[in-house]
Amino acid sequence: MLIILSPAKIQNFKPQHITGNYTIPAFIDEAHTLINELRSYPSEALTDLLETNPQITANAFYHYQNWTDKHTPDNAKQAMFTYNGEVYRGLDVASFSAGDIEYAQKHLRMISGLYGVLRPLDLIEPYRLEMKTRLDNPEGKDLYAFWKQKITANIKQAIANSGKPSVLLNLASHEYFNVIGKKELNLPVIHFDFLENKYGVYKNITIYTKKARGLMARYIIQHRIERLEDLREFAAEDYWCNEELSSDNKLVFCRG
Repeated sequence: MLIILSPAKIQNFKPQHITGNYTIPAFIDEAHTLINELRSYPSEALTDLLETNPQITANAFYHYQNWTDKHTPDNAKQAMFTYNGEVYRGLDVASFSAGDIEYAQKHLRMISGLYGVLRPLDLIEPYRLEMKTRLDNPEGKDLYAFWKQKITANIKQAIANSGKPSVLLNLASHEYFNVIGKKELNLPVIHFDFLENKYGVYKNITIYTKKARGLMARYIIQHRIERLEDLREFAAEDYWCNEELSSDNKLVFCRG
C-alpha cells in the first residue's frame, strides 16, 4: 500500500542530523520547466499568480531566480525533513528509526506543485508553488494539466512496487489528491476523515485534521501496517474509529 500526503508551505532548511541518505526527485526536469515559466513573471505579476503578500512574493521570486536543477546536500534538503506544517508535526520524522525511514521511502509519497511526486529522501530546494496555481505551461493553463498524467503513472507504479495490498491511502488534501486520475489509476483508494466533537456535533476542523493526517501516516509507517483492517486500530491523541460514519472506502476517526 502507498500513503500520499500534501506538502507544506512552511519549509525548514536548517541541517538535520538523522540521515545523510538522499535521492533525486523523479521529475527534476519537469520542475526546471516550471521554474523557467515562473522566472518569466515580474515580481508584481507573481503576487496575483501566487495570491501572496509582497513579502512572500519577494521570497518566492528570489527562490525562483536561484533555483538550480543540480540538487545536492549543499543547496537542498530531503523533503520529509524540510516540510514543517501541521501534517509534518504529526508525522514527526525526528522520532523515526532508520527502519522507519527506509519503510517510508517505499510507502510514502508527497505530491508537490513544483516537483510532482516526492519520495521522503528526495532533495528539494526552497520554493513556493501550490497545485491550484493557474500557471500557463507547455501542457495547458494550470498545474493539473501539467502534472495529471505524470503523477498518476508515477503513483500507480509506486503502489505496484510497495507490496500487497495494492491500495492508495489518501491522506492528502483535495487540492493535491485531485491531480491524480482516478480512472487511470484503476486501484482502490481509502480516504480518511478526522472529526472533533463540538457541543455534541462532529466537525472537521482544518488544523486538527492536518495534524491527524500526519499522525495516521506515522502510525502506518511505524507499525508497518499491511492489513486494511488494522488501520481501524489507530488511536493516537484520543482518536477512535467511528464505524457508523465509516464506509468501505472511507475511515472516519473522531475524538471528544
